[in-house]
Amino acid sequence: IAESVQVARELKNVGVDLIDASSAGLVPHQKIKLEPGYQVPFAAEIRKSAQILTGAVGLITEAKQAENILQAGFADAIFLARELLREPYWPLKAARELGFDLTWPNQYLRAKI
Repeated sequence: IAESVQVARELKNVGVDLIDASSAGLVPHQKIKLEPGYQVPFAAEIRKSAQILTGAVGLITEAKQAENILQAGFADAIFLARELLREPYWPLKAARELGFDLTWPNQYLRAKI
């Protein structure tokens, strides 16, 4: 994480606005404990220490979970890669769960769930 903070500071200095904070898990021997929000601490530390906007990832699957991450100041955005593959209507369902009534663009009204 210390190296990530250092890189984020340098990136901020050259104009990067937001860091996608993920440990990636790209090699088979990497051991990452999988639990809801398991990557959020990385986003929080980079955000705090590098003073740059961050996006959190890592088994963020519930609307309230995502909202709590944002409200607590752990991240500035939520990225939902695999959850959107499983549930492409996640943003609409999350908005409803959180009490928002979204207006759909007219061209999409036939697909409204």
